[in-house]
Amino acid sequence: MKNQLKVLILNGSPRANGNTSIAIREMEKIFAENGVAAETVQIGSRDIRGCIACGTCFEKGACVFDDIVNELAPKFEAADGLVIASPVYYASANATLIACLDRLFYSTSFDKTMKVGASVVCARRGGCSATFDQLNKYFTIANMPVASSQYWNSIHGRGKGEAEMDEEGKQTMRVLARNMAFLMKSIALGKEQFGLPETEDWTPTHFIR
Repeated sequence: MKNQLKVLILNGSPRANGNTSIAIREMEKIFAENGVAAETVQIGSRDIRGCIACGTCFEKGACVFDDIVNELAPKFEAADGLVIASPVYYASANATLIACLDRLFYSTSFDKTMKVGASVVCARRGGCSATFDQLNKYFTIANMPVASSQYWNSIHGRGKGEAEMDEEGKQTMRVLARNMAFLMKSIALGKEQFGLPETEDWTPTHFIR
């Protein structure tokens, strides 16, 4: 591989150094051990409005709302992998993170094929699986392979720091990071030898027209 691999991590929690951060830190350590450069951006505390489907991004190549989303776009383009981490609110991801992801994926036209994606969720108890599925949909609509672990990528804790006691959850994060690093390295080598998969022109089919 010619260049150092990079992973962008989006922390959807509004709380710096909360339980979601504990999960992310477990991954960051493994990425460092595997020579992967990781950058974490705290999203959950930002003022991010949702997409309004105005189509400006198709004309200008950037979202009409010039905020953190447009700042993240070049970081996402340069990354070999993307980690999305969120606390669970009402069996869903943090709404601020979802607003960011909707606009980030919709407004960026660069090819995301074979960038590796991974979702991480944190909850007191329930809602992890629903949130995990919700976040993975961003990857599966963008030709992005999804990294897995020994269990669904979740960690548990309610009060600040409680996730430190979830030994299985922390191990799940470490396994996830190792698997993700391996997958990114394998894809990088594959691209050097074989290139990206053959593409077809998009064939939109609108059943109501």
